[in-house]
Amino acid sequence: MALLSSYQSPSCLLFKPCLTFLFLALFQSHTASSALIMSLRNHHSHPQHRRPMFQTNQSTCALFAGTWVRDDSYPLYQYSNCPIIDAEFNCQMYGRPDSDYLKYRWQPLNCQLPRFDGLVFLSKMRGKNVMFVGDSLGRNQWESLICMISAAAPQTQTQISRGNPLSTFKFLEYGLSISFYQAPYLVDIDVVLGKRILKLEDIAGNGNAWRIADVLLFNTGHWWSHKGSLQGWDLIESGGTHYQDMDRLVALEKGLRTWADWIDTNIDRTRTRVFFQSISPTHYDLSEWSAGATVKTTKNCYGETAPMAGTTYPGTYPDQMRVVDEVIQEMRVVDEVIQEMHVPTYLLDITMLSELRKDGHPSIYSGDLNPAQRANPDQSADCSHWCLPGLPDSWNELFYTVLFY
Repeated sequence: MALLSSYQSPSCLLFKPCLTFLFLALFQSHTASSALIMSLRNHHSHPQHRRPMFQTNQSTCALFAGTWVRDDSYPLYQYSNCPIIDAEFNCQMYGRPDSDYLKYRWQPLNCQLPRFDGLVFLSKMRGKNVMFVGDSLGRNQWESLICMISAAAPQTQTQISRGNPLSTFKFLEYGLSISFYQAPYLVDIDVVLGKRILKLEDIAGNGNAWRIADVLLFNTGHWWSHKGSLQGWDLIESGGTHYQDMDRLVALEKGLRTWADWIDTNIDRTRTRVFFQSISPTHYDLSEWSAGATVKTTKNCYGETAPMAGTTYPGTYPDQMRVVDEVIQEMRVVDEVIQEMHVPTYLLDITMLSELRKDGHPSIYSGDLNPAQRANPDQSADCSHWCLPGLPDSWNELFYTVLFY
């Protein structure tokens, strides 16, 4: 399994009960995945106490533990100057009346993040290929990074090609390609006799496209819980058997283990750096952050205009993130035990800091909604994706920090 570098470990550092449980489970059995998932699901320790550590210049910084502070020098770009932003993320263009949500930056508890510099990014990544792989949250972040770089070099020649599954934006003068590969489950989906088969142990179809990258940033999570018309498959294949359905967290774990094995087998650690982005939270349940409020005008993120104060979120930690924590931690533990040199994988643990940003979603200010839908925020508000400019810019500031410092 791939190694999560010790100084970069984002999972369970101060989350001792979780860490102890995972170590015991991993050493006792690799086959009891259902029991493991059930235990994780019922484990109620508070993950906000985790403090992933980052080392730079002889100092140590808990990058992902901190608070949101107002900073009027933000945002880092204007939506009007970045035509790549998809309509569903372009909140200002589609009528969002407030703008204070744009004026916050992430402040770790014990350090200052370097300010993002697009020219530095272009210079250091000259001739490279950066690829985001995953679902529409990955596309959200991909577009954000392109906007951030473009703002620093507005005159440089660029080229874009959009496709499915692969879209690529090139900064021609620098030979830099930044791509998005759509693979919401990471593992393959094949169509057989008109049925979409989610293949939990197969990833080569998607993986062949990832080999060209110098930097890979993966994400997955949301699609594993979709049902009904939003479900992206008709059958699940695992162990040579087809299933109408299965425990979705068990399926996610199987898929992530297939991904981890592919990384270890196919990635050249001397050439390619690998990142995994933790689960991006949603804000559909107002009770998670407004307990005790006397006036509740909506049921979700609609109307929210400021982040939560403090460093912790009182609501529910995503079940999918418990699975990611476990798989990434196992990638580290197994390597330490067998002393093998596999591919270091850095977890960008953006879940908690994003949970605090109930104000950052498109809500009804999405170009994908019609007037009737905008008039019904309780049913139509998008509290899953993020406005651009907005929160994904902060994800990319963290990505920039880990990449270069």
